[in-house]
Formats: sequence, C-alpha cells, structure tokens
Amino acid sequence: MTLACKELVDTAVAEVGAALLGKEEQIRLSLCCLLANGHLLIEDLPGMGKTTLSHALSAVLGLNYERVQFTSDLLPADILGLSIYRKEDGSFHFHPGPIFTQVLLADEINRSTPRTQSALLEAMAERQVTIEGQTRALPDPFFVIATQNPLEQSGTYPLPESQLDRFLMRIELGYPDPNSELAMLREESASSSPSSLPVCISADDLNGIRASVDKVHSSDSLLEYLQRLAARSREGAEFAVGLSPRGVLALLRAAKTWALMEARDHVLPDDVQAVLGPVLAHRLQPGSGFSGDGRALVTLLQ
Repeated sequence: MTLACKELVDTAVAEVGAALLGKEEQIRLSLCCLLANGHLLIEDLPGMGKTTLSHALSAVLGLNYERVQFTSDLLPADILGLSIYRKEDGSFHFHPGPIFTQVLLADEINRSTPRTQSALLEAMAERQVTIEGQTRALPDPFFVIATQNPLEQSGTYPLPESQLDRFLMRIELGYPDPNSELAMLREESASSSPSSLPVCISADDLNGIRASVDKVHSSDSLLEYLQRLAARSREGAEFAVGLSPRGVLALLRAAKTWALMEARDHVLPDDVQAVLGPVLAHRLQPGSGFSGDGRALVTLLQ
C-alpha cells in the first residue's frame, strides 16, 4: 500500500496544483491532514486561494462538499439544522443543515460569534451532533476545512484554544511566486476549475490509506524523540502552555501519514519535522518573556 499511496498522492497533488499554482507544499500538507482523518485550518488574507484549495481537495477525493459562509449573524441552527412543524400531521420534521456532508468548508470561520463557532466542536471531535436532545451521526468520512482571516482584520473573533486544538493542522498559503502568478495571468495557462478536477483517490483508496496509517511503525527511539519535544515545550520559559497529550498524538498521526505518503512503512524524525509547524504552531502559546508567536516557538523545537 505504501508505494500505491505515494502514487495516488502525487497524482492528487498534481491535479490540485492545476487549480492552485505554485503551492505544492501546502497542497501536500493539506492532503496529509485529510488522509490522517484530521481537520484543516487555512489562515491567510482574503483572495489567496483558500476556498479554491478546499474545493479542489474535496474534488480529487470524490467527496460531497458543502460551503458555509460564516458571518456575525450566523446561528448554530444554520449549520446543524432544525426541526420544522408540519401542520398536516402535527409533527416536527428535522431538516439537516450543511454539516451533514463529507467535506464542510467553514469559510471565514472567525467572522462568526463564539456561540456559532462552538457548534462545530462536537462534530469535529466525535463525528456526530446532538440536536434537540437527539444524537445524529455524520457521514464517514467527515472533514472540516475552515478558513480564517488574520485576527488584526476588522470583524473577527479569535477561535478559542479548545477549538483550535480540534484542527490537526493549520497552514498558510502566502503570495504566489512570480512565475506562478505570471502563469495564472496568462489566458493560455489559466488554472483548472476545482469542480472539473478528476477523482484521484476513491472511497476505497481513502479507507485503505486511513487503515494503513495505523500500521506505520514508530520505533521506541522515535516515540522518545516525540516525548522530548513535548517535555521541552512544557518546561521552557518561552512557552506559556506546553503541548498536550492530544497534541503529541496528533503529531505522531500526522508523521505516520507523511511517512506513508513517502512510500515508507516506518516513521523517521524527518517526517516529524515535515509536519511539526502545521501541527504545533496553533497549539503553542508564548510566555510573557517571549516576543514571538506559535510559529516562532516551533523553531525552538526544530
């Protein structure tokens, strides 16, 4: 499965790259996140391709896709659904919200109020939602891809730490390199529409990859290396909050998936380093004497 996984991933990366030029590393990390059965947070300025990336990922995975534009007046029921009274038979009929899909794009998630943001917590953690006292299962697989604008922009509400921790990875896209931007501007090199991309990883392939991640071997020395990283984050004065056990498990899961994507059945320290920033930067908080942010803290662990 290891070699087949690499071939499938390489094909998917190339196809998504036709819609989002010059962002191979971010595309590969995003696929790693979803193949690891995690949720993805994409943070950047408006117009950088966040929505394009999320739509393209769902297309190459062949998954149902719903998009919710988060605004300050959005209510939890707009996401989860609600029961509507039917006067014909005097009963209430449940109308499922857009969360009942395989890939949910929570676009500009930090423009909604904390109450609405929290509506996603149970869904992201347990793949189910409780509505009006009844628990309803979500489709399998179920992925949340959320985008958010930088917090310094007007009209944003910061995500609480409990919700940030539900995202396996956070990535940034950044500006395109000059060659990619020039190619995007040329009509003859116009990028592909995300909706027109072919399915590269079928449902059976996806299930097989997710099962194979569990079989990737991590040696005792590799696990000790992860534990030392966690201990460093908990003991250093630069860190206000260290890495939680759930964060360490997330790092191991992402590293296993990255190793599988590289056609290996065992994890190397290089795999850990490849995913370290996207997995940890949003989980670490700087201490009072440290001037940097979570990204700067990650460099202390590299």
